[in-house]
Amino acid sequence: MDLLQRSFDDLGAPLSAVPFCVFDVETTGGSPTTDSLTEIGAVKYLGGEVVGEFQTLINPGREIPPFITILTGITHAMVVEAPRVETVLPSFLEFIGESVLVGHNVRFDIGFLNAAALQCGYSRVTNRSVDTLGLARRLVRNEIRNLKLESLAAHFRSPVKPNHRALEDARATGHVLHALLERAGTLGVTALEDLLQLPTARGSTNYPKMRLADELPRRPGVYLFKDRQDNVIYVGKAKNLRTRVRSYFYGDTRRSITNLLNELDSIEGRVCQTELEAAITELRLIHTFRPRHNRRSKPPKASHWVKLTKEQFPRLSLVRTLRDDGLAYLGPFRSRKSAELVMTAIWDALPIRRCLTKPGSRSTVCAFAQLGVARCPCDGSLSADEYDDVIRQFMSALNGDPGLLLAPIRHKMVDLAASQRYEEAGWMRDRYRALARAMDRRSAWQSMLSAGAIRAEHGQEGAFIEDGRFVMGWLAPNQPLLPIDAESPSRTVADSVPPSVLAAEEAHLIWSWLSLFETAIIGTSHPFHRPAQVPELAA
Repeated sequence: MDLLQRSFDDLGAPLSAVPFCVFDVETTGGSPTTDSLTEIGAVKYLGGEVVGEFQTLINPGREIPPFITILTGITHAMVVEAPRVETVLPSFLEFIGESVLVGHNVRFDIGFLNAAALQCGYSRVTNRSVDTLGLARRLVRNEIRNLKLESLAAHFRSPVKPNHRALEDARATGHVLHALLERAGTLGVTALEDLLQLPTARGSTNYPKMRLADELPRRPGVYLFKDRQDNVIYVGKAKNLRTRVRSYFYGDTRRSITNLLNELDSIEGRVCQTELEAAITELRLIHTFRPRHNRRSKPPKASHWVKLTKEQFPRLSLVRTLRDDGLAYLGPFRSRKSAELVMTAIWDALPIRRCLTKPGSRSTVCAFAQLGVARCPCDGSLSADEYDDVIRQFMSALNGDPGLLLAPIRHKMVDLAASQRYEEAGWMRDRYRALARAMDRRSAWQSMLSAGAIRAEHGQEGAFIEDGRFVMGWLAPNQPLLPIDAESPSRTVADSVPPSVLAAEEAHLIWSWLSLFETAIIGTSHPFHRPAQVPELAA
């Protein structure tokens, strides 16, 4: 979830609805830490119209240097009777309100404003800002000799000529701003977030392709990048489709993004009701199309499970097929390496048989048994009843008591760290986390499966989930009337784990959403029980 401050309808407001406060300051010098304000001038605009002006001289409490007087025309005699900054600042902050601050080289002006705010006991201003210098550099740098305010004002035929007085310079900057907004509109910049990112956009050959996003809505959904052959080359999700897609053109210099944009020919957007639906849809589309640029989330060629074999002395086995054979499984895992890590973790926790030797076929036990890390029936001295205790402990851990497996691993990790064997302790930590994650996801899957159909809501987002699979979403209070069948479905042992990596990853997204603090379960077809919390491991 995005915890950053958002405003103006998640920054999707049209520029005509955004209040801009164009301001300028005059000072005794160039450093906010050692110099002071001598004048503030500001003009507030809404929809291109002036809705207010602010101007005042300020007594800096010190002599104004002669070169500043020559530059601005402000003399010490002019400010000696002027109010001090602590008197001026509250009124100016009220005038600003929640406007977007605008200035020419606005960092300079905001720097002095923040210094004054801190001096008077206020916090720094948090308003978003637009720099006309940055916009001009992006939009008209090839049309004009330099990007000084005087040059831009003349270029755009401003009725006000800048003269190094705050209000006049603010008026001229306001005229330049609106001229630049007209230019930006030809690039499809019509909303605030587009404007804020425009100065960082690179002038690459792919920049004109940003127009492909013009028809995308500002709603949650997924976007599909396609090449000239209409092949899907990338799938992504977004809370705001148009904003997210346009962000690819704002200065990301990674080679992977450049290659993606080089191949891009068209963009398809699919609107989703909720962010959860967008995340699920993205996952399903990636597994369907296997886009070559979705490297991290690309589906694996095969799924892997850790399985308890069906023998008199069962052992763990890595398999690539899920069968309804009445046996215990963990997984699925994206790779054999991930499955092996979990299997090794179980070996660290319990002395489960490791060798493949036929029971009683050797005169001595195998190396694993000699080292005391496994109980193996190689020499025929281990009875089935004795070994059953190990298997019962393993099954109890899988079916509700994960600490039976995790506690021994934690103890080994602590002992290794105490002995300063930090590398081995790190290996044990990784095994612990892999096993904890696998057991947590297995219990979550079984909890959703046993509940059957689930209706839940988080804030304004609602979801209907059935057998661990997302069916549909909605925005509250428009909850659809969905029948929930109370008849108990027939389950097989194979249902104890997801049937594929896709099903497992979708279930994990759903469970993460259901586990959010404010998510409310408003209806289920069968009792819904949250499994015991798998113990976390501190970093």
